[in-house]
Amino acid sequence: MVTSVTLRPLTSALPLNARGVWASRQLIAGFMSTLGPPLRGTKVVQVRSGAVRGEWVAAPGVEFGDRAVYYIHGSGYVICSARTHRGLASRLSRATGLPVFLTDYRLAPEHPFPAAADDIEAGYRWLLERGFLASDLVVAGDSAGGHLALDLMIENVRTATPQPAACVMFSPLVDLSFRLSADQERVRPDPMITAQGARELVALYTAGHDAEHTRLTLKLPAGSNLPPILVQAGEVEMLSADARYLQQTVRAAGGSCDLEIWPGQMHVFQALSLLVPEANHAVARAAHFITTSLEQTATLTERRVS
Repeated sequence: MVTSVTLRPLTSALPLNARGVWASRQLIAGFMSTLGPPLRGTKVVQVRSGAVRGEWVAAPGVEFGDRAVYYIHGSGYVICSARTHRGLASRLSRATGLPVFLTDYRLAPEHPFPAAADDIEAGYRWLLERGFLASDLVVAGDSAGGHLALDLMIENVRTATPQPAACVMFSPLVDLSFRLSADQERVRPDPMITAQGARELVALYTAGHDAEHTRLTLKLPAGSNLPPILVQAGEVEMLSADARYLQQTVRAAGGSCDLEIWPGQMHVFQALSLLVPEANHAVARAAHFITTSLEQTATLTERRVS
């Protein structure tokens, strides 16, 4: 349990100007690399292909094949990068036996909405163009990466693009108004950031755009063709409210969404393997969901062919 760990006073003190954003990026990068470093021997292959930026991450012994995880990092569209999440990607690769394509989408405030959403969609299309079948891909993401993953799946519905075999979300952000977070905060303060602070951070991405824009509110029409979804969130984080809301929304639309609320855990605890004993266990559960979903999809495909 990590209820005693708090970054809240520090994150509240950093201004959201150029220097504050730079300091926040350095702080989180150091925090992630210290408490969730990549596995020793992890293979990293940089990707620069047109508008697509990112890196392939493969844990020791994992070979590149015809299946993969497409991972979308979080941190409010502003702070993190592929490099900060390399450690989490390496552990997810080891647990699944699959390479992970860790996208490095453009960040705000330098690149506001819809830059990140466009980059995520471009990365998924790039994987399909490289020969991956959608049924051999699983999309995963954390925090704002969860919002971007849900946006991608809604865009897939809109454009009749095949959906991935499954989707995994760690502490997903869904409600960009942060009203759900504010309500949860009244029950228990989040140890990492306030709802107001998170709202102001995300506003660097959404600034100047209608809050009701369809790619920001992410409405799910009834009967939407969605892959099975697994959501994990920490009990003490304010986005546990978003996680519950997401499950209700997906199920109301006719989709499948499993929800795990981990007792005593904070935001994206899965990334902090050296601090949180439960981190690897949570990743292992996510990996089981991923591999099972891929196997089920393959079985359904074989039945259709025969």
